[in-house]
Amino acid sequence: MQDPRIAQLARQLVRYSTSIKKGEKVMLHLFDVPEELGISLVREIRAKKAIPVVKLENGRIGRELAKGATDDQYALIAKHQLSEMKDMDAYIAIRGSHNICETSDVPAAKMKTIMSRMRKVMDHRVKKTKWCVLRWPHPAMAQQAGMSTEAFEDFYFDVCLADYKSMLPAMNALKRLMEKTDQVHIVGKGTDLTFSIKDIPAIVCGGNYNIPDGEVFTAPVKNSVEGVITHNAPTIYQGIPFDNIRLEFEKGKIVKAESPGMNKELNRILNADPGARYVGEFALGFHPGIKEPMRDILFDEKIAGSFHFTPGQAYEDADNGNRSQVHWDMVTIQRKDYGGGEIYFDGKLIRKDGLFLPKSLAKLNY
Repeated sequence: MQDPRIAQLARQLVRYSTSIKKGEKVMLHLFDVPEELGISLVREIRAKKAIPVVKLENGRIGRELAKGATDDQYALIAKHQLSEMKDMDAYIAIRGSHNICETSDVPAAKMKTIMSRMRKVMDHRVKKTKWCVLRWPHPAMAQQAGMSTEAFEDFYFDVCLADYKSMLPAMNALKRLMEKTDQVHIVGKGTDLTFSIKDIPAIVCGGNYNIPDGEVFTAPVKNSVEGVITHNAPTIYQGIPFDNIRLEFEKGKIVKAESPGMNKELNRILNADPGARYVGEFALGFHPGIKEPMRDILFDEKIAGSFHFTPGQAYEDADNGNRSQVHWDMVTIQRKDYGGGEIYFDGKLIRKDGLFLPKSLAKLNY
């Protein structure tokens, strides 16, 4: 018997997150997920009299392709995938993974080739289609979260099926506040950071692009970042795990980067191109049901009482001009149980120990 929550999730993705309309062409990009989910999505899309197109991928096969990647190979792959994407009105990707570190032994040069060639496909998808991306709860994810498989599945559906619409008034209030702000000052354990967000749009994320959702993001003025930041949430990038990343900034640029036992790997990623040492996103996360990190960025960047700071590519709808093949969301949790911290907007304390202080933002508190 199919879990009824699968049909609920498919309905939310099709009818709310991407608002599929009659006649639209919808790419379903399914990566190591159960057949039941794909079937539910196809049925929902057809119920809206839209056209489903399905693309299936497998993690181990993808790794094998990547290990022998050549520029000619990925130029060809990107050419066909871009042509395919240009035919789509919407894109829904659900990414399972039996092993989140599957690509950790793919040579760095191969990953750089892939990311460089596939950038045009991703850019078109982000800029030109309605899109939504989420993970699927495999036992490997439950293990990362330190939970039983059943408990993690319950957690997953609870946070993915949250009532995002009810959060929108407070999220819009935060957007307005951020768009009025010039100087941001963040302090906490191992962190004393200042930067400007003046004249850069703030974007509300209320269940439309990433699931689970729950953040408002903008970007720092590219050369304005000064000081030091320590990220206390573990992270994984290009299949490689990192802990306690510490970054020092001067005139917007990362001039020193450290992670215990992983300095070489960290700096290799930040040396991928000139933009990788500048920051393309600043976001406040506040999903009330997500409390602990699990090395999965679609969950971790929404942690209640967190913020993330992102070396690399800026989004064009909140653009500071930074361009890079890297986009690495690094998360700091400021709740009391993680050491606390404060965020000031133009000298006024906005959030303390992960809790918003203005009454208009109170509904975003966990």
